[in-house]
Amino acid sequence: MAKAEKQIKTIAILTSGGDAPGMNAAIRAVTRKAIKNGMKVMGIDKGYQGLLNREIKELKAEDVSDSIQRGGTVLKTARSEEFRSVEGQKKGADILKEFKIDAVVVIGGDGSYKGALGLSHQGIGVVGIPGTIDLDIACSDYTIGFDTAINTAMEAIDKVRDTSSSHERCSIIEVMGRQAGYIALWCGVASGADEILLPEKYDFDEQKIINHIVETRKLGKTHFLIVNAEGVGHSVSMARRIEAATGMETRATILGYMQRGGSPTCKDRFYASIMGAMAADLLAKGVINRVVCHKDGDFTDMDIDEALAMKKQISEYYVEIARDLPR
Repeated sequence: MAKAEKQIKTIAILTSGGDAPGMNAAIRAVTRKAIKNGMKVMGIDKGYQGLLNREIKELKAEDVSDSIQRGGTVLKTARSEEFRSVEGQKKGADILKEFKIDAVVVIGGDGSYKGALGLSHQGIGVVGIPGTIDLDIACSDYTIGFDTAINTAMEAIDKVRDTSSSHERCSIIEVMGRQAGYIALWCGVASGADEILLPEKYDFDEQKIINHIVETRKLGKTHFLIVNAEGVGHSVSMARRIEAATGMETRATILGYMQRGGSPTCKDRFYASIMGAMAADLLAKGVINRVVCHKDGDFTDMDIDEALAMKKQISEYYVEIARDLPR
């Protein structure tokens, strides 16, 4: 476990990459626990790009009041191509030193962690908190925002399914997740989908889907639900091809960014609060270059290099269940 060379007196917080419900709960927890631990807290607006633009302000306890129930991030977020380079990371580290900031709490996904690792190589202490709806951070069994996102998506899928049943049509509903299929898998199983297309497992054999629709219609099934992951995509063109091959009216619905918004669930607020407080406590002890995570039913932390080296895979058993239950 890495130790800071000196006592950490001032920390900064930033949110990076895609926003996720619960980020505000994490910001609030880091801010208030750090202040309670005797540290000064600075907020960096608009992620790493905001850092490079010196969009830095002090955060007081009252600045994060009435934020825990809000979606999005009060610190805002942005992507930064410049910060991907070593030169950009060195510039960011120099700016942090200029503001006398000893360490940064980074709330975000894998890309955010890579930026944090770059800062650590430039002599800035970092602690990462997993904030992404995609659930694709290998070191943590849970990422802030996932629970809210899957509930938002599931409710939308249920509504589309109602009209799909009424019109006796096939519905393809595309959910977010980038190249990870966790949202699709969870929502597909929870919604009783007939097919769940995951980027990790899909073989792009549409004929099997078409055959399944044809066979089940012969058995009397009048509507069909496909949950498609963003990493597979092409839902609109897929719908056209399925309709042409089966004669069944087929419509595609892409849920999009609605899955990132909304008031976070109790789980996301609680997990974010615990993780944020742990991050502040680690820094108060002089512990840096760590990632806070939820592993095997408890909250813990691990080395950021080790965390980034880990790979995450969807459970084969979960996939088997997803295939077996609709049939």
